[in-house]
Amino acid sequence: MLVPLAKLSCPAYQCFHALKIKKNYLPLCGTRWSSTSVVPRITTHYTIYPRDKDKRWEGVNMERFAEEADVVIVGAGPAGLSAAVRLKQLATKHEKDIRVCLVEKAAQIGAHTLSGACLDPRAFEELFPDWKEKGAPLNTPVTEDRFGILTEKYRIPVPILPGLPMNNHGNYIVRLGHLVSWMGEQAEALGVEVYPGYAAAEVLFHEDSSVKGIATNDVGIQKDGAPKTTFERGLELHAKVTIFAEGCHGHLAKQLYKKFDLRANCDPQTYGIGLKELWIIDEKKWKPGRVDHTVGWPLDRHTYGGSFLYHLNEGEPLVALGFVVGLDYQNPYLSPFREFQRWKHHPSIQPTLEGGKRIAYGARALNEGGFQSIPKLTFPGGLLIGCSPGFMNVPKIKGSHTAMKSGILAAESIFNQLTGENLQSKTIGLHVTEYEDNLKKSWVWKELYSVRNIRPSCHGILGVYGGMIYTGIFYWIFRGMEPWTLKHKGSDSDQLKPAKDCTPIEYPKPDGQISFDLLSSVALSGTNHEHDQPAHLTLKDDSIPVNRNLSIYDGPEQRFCPAGVYEFVPLEQGSSAFLLGSSCTELGQQHYLVNRSSLAGFSPFTSTFSSILATPIPLIT
Repeated sequence: MLVPLAKLSCPAYQCFHALKIKKNYLPLCGTRWSSTSVVPRITTHYTIYPRDKDKRWEGVNMERFAEEADVVIVGAGPAGLSAAVRLKQLATKHEKDIRVCLVEKAAQIGAHTLSGACLDPRAFEELFPDWKEKGAPLNTPVTEDRFGILTEKYRIPVPILPGLPMNNHGNYIVRLGHLVSWMGEQAEALGVEVYPGYAAAEVLFHEDSSVKGIATNDVGIQKDGAPKTTFERGLELHAKVTIFAEGCHGHLAKQLYKKFDLRANCDPQTYGIGLKELWIIDEKKWKPGRVDHTVGWPLDRHTYGGSFLYHLNEGEPLVALGFVVGLDYQNPYLSPFREFQRWKHHPSIQPTLEGGKRIAYGARALNEGGFQSIPKLTFPGGLLIGCSPGFMNVPKIKGSHTAMKSGILAAESIFNQLTGENLQSKTIGLHVTEYEDNLKKSWVWKELYSVRNIRPSCHGILGVYGGMIYTGIFYWIFRGMEPWTLKHKGSDSDQLKPAKDCTPIEYPKPDGQISFDLLSSVALSGTNHEHDQPAHLTLKDDSIPVNRNLSIYDGPEQRFCPAGVYEFVPLEQGSSAFLLGSSCTELGQQHYLVNRSSLAGFSPFTSTFSSILATPIPLIT
């Protein structure tokens, strides 16, 4: 039985606001298992092992409180906040009472958004035309734009002509986390109910299969999936329309893709991993407003990727720098993190960092499929916005502006349907088809269409350089109006070659001043870990990591994860080993896949790792 929170006492209602995942900040620790023991599961999630078939859950109270709203938004990034703000702007303008609830997994709005981005302000200015008077943190207009091709020792400058995607005239370098936090303040001032610290864990459905809302995560569960004495059921939020703004490869969106077959008529999504650091540098080397991008070394021409270095003007000599690697790379020995660290030693990069101090590290997954990979965006009871369906302009290396515009259009379409005099729906959850129609009429669709062929053009014999040539001819001259649309090669996982066909990559040892090891990097990421909780890794088949990934590809998950979460540990017969997380099955000599952390509260990018794991190898459900 569900109990509406509005009918409960004030303390009970406050419980909705106060319930948080308890985070114990413990060091990484392990459990000893012998090689003759029964190998424990990696996956303990109830979607794989239902609780109604688990005797440990017998008699546990599974009631959930429920709250009713007009619109529920999942994710307080640029897209979700834009939708929330626009809904309340329209409600105020037309004197309508619309209840908007926004849930966000981070403990604070903006805490999972890593600083350092180049923002096209077009959509932001639509949403906040008076942003300067309101004091929005857009402090660094771009004053200098540079692009180059790196060889091992040299930098070849490439001119950025007007009209090319890399031209940043009129854009701003921002600390995106600060901007998102500011947008959250504006949303709350307008009356949006913002609930940070709540991870949306489950999509709820009406009997007619339309979306009913979401449920937040249960808390108080042991690593093996059993309930603790502190177990608390999650909360339900019901809505006429639920907006999913989870970001790249969100786990709820994956459920919706399958439920409503949303990807039936589009290419597979392709992904990248972006690693980023924030530095305080010598003020003499600081050039506020400078934007610097490169391609080339240390990647080969068949590995899509590149770098960025932005000089921020935030009252101190800050630079945000990073490295992006497409996850359709071929060599399983490639480590995006180590490529990033090696890149910093290039003669054109290292001088900027010498004498400086690194103050933050993080990473996030990126949707790189573009126009060809956009799924169907609406379904009964809900819709997708932002980086969740994938509106990133890949050659422009920007997605915040298109994400914001998608949120604005979603809000306007929902408002029209909620307040329409002839409100009708075939399902209980409203199907707002107008949103997708409006998006296709907007500048977002035109922009993504014009660059649709640039990323797939990098799959030719010239690789990334072929893509640059294609861009110069067909984008700069014809503005993307060529009468064909190139296809992606397929899923990223299909591009990986067996380890036997590849040469291991020898990476230089970090010097501790310009380049760093993974452990010291993760220490700057805000990672917190509670040992006794379920691992975040959910597999269709627990045998895949050892029997397939290790045996064929030499376990690339121990290299592609930007937090070093996974490690294969061989166990000799009769010996023992420490397991820092979960484990895998036997392969000749017994191996376990070690999951070093369940990533509770991984501040910059908690949801990133499921995205990474889904691409080079088929791990995730």
